[in-house]
This record gives sequence, C-alpha cells and structure tokens, in this order.
Amino acid sequence: MSAYIHHLATLTPPYTYAQTYTRDRIKDWANDPKTRRIIHAIYNRSGIETRNSVTGDFIVGSDATLYRTDAQGALIPPSTAERNRVYGHWSRQLAVELARRAINDAPGFDKEDITHVIFTSCTGFTNPGPDYHIIKELGLRTDVERYTLGFMGCYAAFPSLRMAAQFCQARPDAVVLVICLELCTLHMQVNDHPDSILANSLFADGAAAAIVSAREPRQGRPAYRLDGFESALVPASESEMAWEIGDEGFNIVLSSYVPDIIGGNIRQLMSDILKRHDMTPEDIAEWAVHPGGRAILDKVQESLRLAPDTLEASRSVLRDYGNMSSATILFVLKEMLDSAESESASLCAMAFGPGLTVETAVMQRIGGPVMSESQKRTALQAS
Repeated sequence: MSAYIHHLATLTPPYTYAQTYTRDRIKDWANDPKTRRIIHAIYNRSGIETRNSVTGDFIVGSDATLYRTDAQGALIPPSTAERNRVYGHWSRQLAVELARRAINDAPGFDKEDITHVIFTSCTGFTNPGPDYHIIKELGLRTDVERYTLGFMGCYAAFPSLRMAAQFCQARPDAVVLVICLELCTLHMQVNDHPDSILANSLFADGAAAAIVSAREPRQGRPAYRLDGFESALVPASESEMAWEIGDEGFNIVLSSYVPDIIGGNIRQLMSDILKRHDMTPEDIAEWAVHPGGRAILDKVQESLRLAPDTLEASRSVLRDYGNMSSATILFVLKEMLDSAESESASLCAMAFGPGLTVETAVMQRIGGPVMSESQKRTALQAS
C-alpha cells in the first residue's frame, strides 16, 4: 500500500528582512573590523535575498524584546531561557495557523479525518507543545495521536514523512498532519567565530505542513507518492556539523568544508541508495535538494551531473527564504508541485544534517500540473 503527500502548505512569520539589510545590522554589532569584512563577504555570496523572522528586533529603532543593546550599542546576548520563551509563544501561534490552512485547503479532507499529528522542530522546547494546541484550538478529535520529533536538524522532515507513511501502511484510514516548524533566528549569536557568522548568514524562520494518507489522490489533483526512504552517514564527518544547547542559545558547529564533503560523497551515496530501488541517478527526472547553502547546491549539482536548471526550485527557496532547517525541503517540494509542467515524474528528495546525515526519499509526482488561478478563470470562461 502506498502513502501519498496530498497537500503541502507553508507559512512564514511577519518580519521580512533583505539580506543586505541584515548583513549591515550584524556588522553594526560586530566590534572587530576584520570580522565586519568577513561578514560582508559571506552574506554577499550566500545566494539569499530575503529571510523571515519572528522578531522585529533587527529593525533600527525598534523596541527590542530579545536582541537588546547596551548604552554603547553592543548586543546583550539573550539567555537560552529568554529565547525559548519567544519560541513558546510563536511556535504555538504559527503551528495552529499553519495547521488550519493545511486542513482547510487540502482537497477531500477535513479536521475530523486527522488521526495523527507529527510535530517536528529543533529550535525550541515547550510542553504542552504546538501539537497539543493544534488539537485544542482547531477542534480536532481528542483521540488524535501526537508525536514530536526534536533536535534532528535540517533533515528531520524525512523521518517525519517516513513515520507518517508507516502509520498509513499500518492503518489504512490514517490521515497524518506533519508540521515542520523552525525559529532559527532566535539562536543568533554575534561573535567572531566563523561557524556563527556562517550560520547567521543562512538560517531563517518558517514552517511547512504536509497531509499524508494512503487514500488514492483525487483525479487531476497533483500529489507525491512516497515510494521509499533511505538514510546514510557521510564517512569521517561527525565534527563538521553539530548542534548543542548553550547558555546563550543553541550553539552550532557548521564547518565551511561541509559543501566539499557532501560534494565528494553524494554521487556514490545516491548511487548506492537508488540501486536498492533498481534505479540510477540518471533515472531520476526531478531533484528536490535541501538548500543548506548556495555552495551545497553547487556541489550537489556538479557531483550528480545535473542540468543547470534542475535545482531551480531549491535555489529559489534559498533566495526568497534562506535555510529554514527542517521546513525548507517541504517549501521546495511545494514549489516543484505547484510549478510542474508534466503529468508525472520520478523524483528524489534529500537533506543533510548533523553527523553528517543524509536523508532521502524516492517519490513519484503524479496528477499533472497545477493550474494557476488565472488559468482556472480562463478555462472556466472558455467552457
């Protein structure tokens, strides 16, 4: 029995910042001229134009609530507890609104159908968590099963979707709501550490949801059939990407060598993974790659020998939203589904995280292209 992603929904918080603006604000808070030059260079080659955040503290002259400054204009580092309180407020608000949109807009589903909620995040902790508030505030059935996958990083959407597919295989009537929500900007740390500078230039806030069920998709409705999931570890790379809880937020280790490590290993990893599905990289028509950064996309494209426009959706999401950790790949999959121009295609999705861990999913996009609202109106007028 196959499970399907029937619908994808995304949501970003209210504050949108141009990358050039954020670059200059971070430079204002840096003390060392050399650090300011490094910040300028890293931000300029990020491939990002805009990012979103739950905090308006980056706006000049704002009444800051988290990233406050002293009399000399130096940033006062918020504690982990202060950051997590902001996470508790915003994660509840965003998760409930996203779940409402996902359920209301999913064709053929309503709130009484939801049997499971899987909430995924690595940027905060609260209990009762957003999964609880989704059920209470949206009036879902009180016997809905709730699960939280935490602290896994950018690849966590794949374990969440794998779990959802397993629920559907075990229980044919299951309808699973998957939520990936990350508030990465709450853990910004301004210092001269290269890892912090790189992380500050990449990460952003955002959330995405998927409705997963074993029901056959409606005729003409685009969907993804989930054909299989695979996990892999990149050899000798554990020290290059890591994530721990510190006194002043979550501390990230993000080596500048990560793109080279991924690029040097991804061809063999993908060949081994796809071989178990009786496929080769050349059999895959579409690739959904987590945009961990511009250099990562460049290395994956080069190593897999992909055509220049193959990763356009990944690059578009990186440009418009930045790296939203686990939510990002669902943004990519949604963009690819919404812009599809063919009836079906084989697709491989992947993301990377601490370890280095590579998580992948082999899918089949089905149901044909989505018509835009203007195309729908044109079609109705012609009928």
